Amino acid sequence: FENKMAALPRLRLVQFAVEGRQRIGALTRQDGDVVDICAVDPTIPSSMKELLNGGDQSLLAAQKALEKAQAAKKNIFPKGSFALKAPICDPQKVICIGMNYVDHCTEQNLPVPEEPIIFSKFSSAITDPNGPVQLSEETKELDFEVELAIVIGKSGKKIPEAEAMSHVVGFTVAHDVSARDWQLRRNGGQWLIGKTFDTFCPIGPAIVTRGAISDPHNLGIRCRLNGELVQNSNTNQLVHKTESLIAFTSRFMTLKPGDLILTGTPPGVGCFRKPPVWLKRGDSVECEIDEIGVIRNEIV
Repeated sequence: FENKMAALPRLRLVQFAVEGRQRIGALTRQDGDVVDICAVDPTIPSSMKELLNGGDQSLLAAQKALEKAQAAKKNIFPKGSFALKAPICDPQKVICIGMNYVDHCTEQNLPVPEEPIIFSKFSSAITDPNGPVQLSEETKELDFEVELAIVIGKSGKKIPEAEAMSHVVGFTVAHDVSARDWQLRRNGGQWLIGKTFDTFCPIGPAIVTRGAISDPHNLGIRCRLNGELVQNSNTNQLVHKTESLIAFTSRFMTLKPGDLILTGTPPGVGCFRKPPVWLKRGDSVECEIDEIGVIRNEIV
């Protein structure tokens, strides 16, 4: 895997705000300073979706802008002087995969799905990596789920597994916030409403490109509730991995740059605990994946 990745751009792409103005940037390292790549090279698009639509050419320009800024020590905002925004806020599709960790299936005494279980969120659920999650009066059963999210970088339909990774620009962390009462018992058993309240999809902190990740299918993945470890697994537990998920979903729909595929959650979620653990106002949830980063969301 590492050999195949060697020639690819190694970027941690972000959207960030300084003095109320949103910009596109690249982090100098995980949890580091940010380079305003558009200030270095004005030809780079100023929104993440446009940048991803630009394909390899845009990624190469972003890589060069990052290197140029670091060499000149210009257009760099130090950590603490900017606010990270969702790395992409307007994907055409937010595709989600259910029951996709072997250990999560074991937790429920359920068989491993032979085909991916697909549901979705609306893009209006997306919020910032450190933004608040709203506890709506419409639910009494708010739950947490840490997930690895695939970010599509190249359009495609009926993509063969062998070519699937070339359609991936990178990966990010997602918090698949869930209203279990609406997901599991109401709305006729359809999951959609329970998954797509406003603020139910914090993502970030960055889109980490394929070239900057050693192996997306061997990363530690964990969630903490008020500092206590509640989910702790590894993406090697994924039932259907990136290539098969892209091949499967693209049988039915054209994948577009910026589309997200949330790949499922490991065991430990609140609804399967005895007694169940539901999020309440004031709670803090941290979702973390090795080599990508941490997102932190307070329940308000």
